[in-house]
Amino acid sequence: SIDTPLQDWQHVFQVNFFAPIMLARGLIAELERAKGAVVNVTSIAGGRVHPFAGAAYATSKAALASLTREMAGDFGRRGIRVNAISPGEIDTPILSPGTDKIVQEQIPLGRLGEPEEVAKAIYFLCTDQSSYVNGAELHINGGQHV
Repeated sequence: SIDTPLQDWQHVFQVNFFAPIMLARGLIAELERAKGAVVNVTSIAGGRVHPFAGAAYATSKAALASLTREMAGDFGRRGIRVNAISPGEIDTPILSPGTDKIVQEQIPLGRLGEPEEVAKAIYFLCTDQSSYVNGAELHINGGQHV
C-alpha cells in the first residue's frame, strides 16, 4: 500500500528499476559490439491494479516500462534493441493464494502461463526474428490485460 515504509520502496526500486539501467549502461560497449538486445522484465501489475502486487512493486514496473521506451530510443541509435516482457500469472513457486480465482475470472485462456512460455518470448526478442522490434512491451498473460 501507499503506507509501505520508504526504505521498502527504495529497495524495490533499486532491484526493479535502477538495476536494469545500471546493468545496461555497464554493458553498453559489449552490447554495441554485438548488436545486442536488452529485455527488461516488467509486469502486468505495472499497467493495472493487481491484488497481490503492492504499490511499490507496481509503480517500479510501470517506471521500468517507461524506461524501456527511453532506452529503446537512446540505445537504438547504437544498434542495440531494448524491449520488455510483461508477464501475468506464471506457474512459479511465488504464486499467491487466490491466484486460481484470477485465472478463472480474468484470463481468457483459462490457465496459468508456463515459465518456458516466458523464456521463449525472451528468446524471440533476442534473435533476428525480432530484428525490427524496439521499444515494445510484450504481454505474456493469456489475455489477462484485455
